[in-house]
Amino acid sequence: MKIKNILISQNEPADFEKSPYAELKRKYSINIDFYKFFKIESVTAIEFRKSKVNILDHQAIIFSSKTTIDHFFNLCTSMRLNMPESMKYFCTTEAVAFYLQKYIQYRKRKIFAAKDSMPESLHELLLKNKDLNMLIPCGQDGVNPQLINFLDEKGIKYDPAMVFVTSPADLKNNIDITKYDMIIIFSPNGVKSLQVNYPDFQQGEVAFGALGTTSVKAIEAAGWKAHVVAPTKEFPSITHAIDAFLKEYAIRRR
Repeated sequence: MKIKNILISQNEPADFEKSPYAELKRKYSINIDFYKFFKIESVTAIEFRKSKVNILDHQAIIFSSKTTIDHFFNLCTSMRLNMPESMKYFCTTEAVAFYLQKYIQYRKRKIFAAKDSMPESLHELLLKNKDLNMLIPCGQDGVNPQLINFLDEKGIKYDPAMVFVTSPADLKNNIDITKYDMIIIFSPNGVKSLQVNYPDFQQGEVAFGALGTTSVKAIEAAGWKAHVVAPTKEFPSITHAIDAFLKEYAIRRR
C-alpha cells in the first residue's frame, strides 16, 4: 500500500496554507483533495415543533460539532428563542467550545470542553453535572451511541433534538474515486454517501481514515477497514494520525 492521493470528505479549510493538511502535503509531497460527501439542511421551526422537544426545558446543551452549533442557533433564531444566562454548554472538543463563542459570550462557568477530544473527559464533565436536564442537538442519525449509553447508565436526563438533516452529495459526477489511495471519513454520513454514489466500490488497497467511533463502526459495517483512527490518546486529531500513517506509506516523489 502506497499513498499518493488523499480525498478528504469535507470542505477545504478557508486558509489551506495555514492548515495541518498543507503541512502534510509539503512534508510528504502528496496530493490532497477536498469534497464534502453530503449536503446539510436545517430543520425548520415547524418541523422541529413536531418533535415536542422544548429547548428551554433544559439546563444544559451538549455540542459535538461546529455544524451542529450553526444549525441549532439558526433554529433558535427562526423560533425567536434566546438562551438564558444560566444555560450550560458541554463540548466534545476545545475547538467546538471555541466556535460556540460565535453565538454566545464566553464565560468559564458556562462552557465546558473535553480535553484531548477523549470521550472519557466529556463523561467526567457530564457526571459532575448529572442533575441537569441535557439537550443534545443532532442530525437525523441521532446521537453517538457511546454517549447515549453513558447517559443512560448514569441516569442523566437528556433529550436528543434533530436540528439538521443530511443527504448524499453528487460524488460520481464530480469525483473519480479510483484516483485515490486514501479516503478520510468524518461521520457515518460519509460512508452512506460513498455507498450511494459508488454501489460497486471495493476497498482493495484503499486506506480509510476515520474520525470518531461512529465513523469507524460505519466503515466496518460496510465491510471495509479503517487504517487510521482518531481521536486516541496517541493521536488527538485526524491529521496527527494521518501523519503517523504516511511516515510508512507515503510515496515520496523525487
